[in-house]
Amino acid sequence: MAFASFDNKGSGAPLAEINMVPLIDVMLVLLVIFIVAAPLLSHSIKLDLPKASAQVISAKSEKIDLSIDADGVRYWNQEALTRDELAMRLMEQGKLPQQPEIHLRADQATAYKAVAETLADASKAGLTKIGFVTDPEPAKP
Repeated sequence: MAFASFDNKGSGAPLAEINMVPLIDVMLVLLVIFIVAAPLLSHSIKLDLPKASAQVISAKSEKIDLSIDADGVRYWNQEALTRDELAMRLMEQGKLPQQPEIHLRADQATAYKAVAETLADASKAGLTKIGFVTDPEPAKP
């Protein structure tokens, strides 16, 4: 096997062929790996699964818009309520078999205490589907 060198004492011309041995070695190693790995990918267990027919339940849960303004006044679907009235309504909703989604909107000037109390009342009622609604910031050019 001849290797090209920068020594021009011999033939005077560099060797102009590509050495294919490393490429062939890599390809053979990959071929062996794929031959060994291919049966592992198709290994499966034959199961006879039971047949059952079920209807998809597509009951849409109720959505409640819960808002808190800067003064801490709570609104249930745009109806002003006190904290106790809100807690009672949340308890009623928590007893339903299908929990409603609560969309909580709070003014940016609202004290954290009002938001925390509202979240605590919802948690006591057993409501877990609570989402915070915000206005997106305008895109900066």
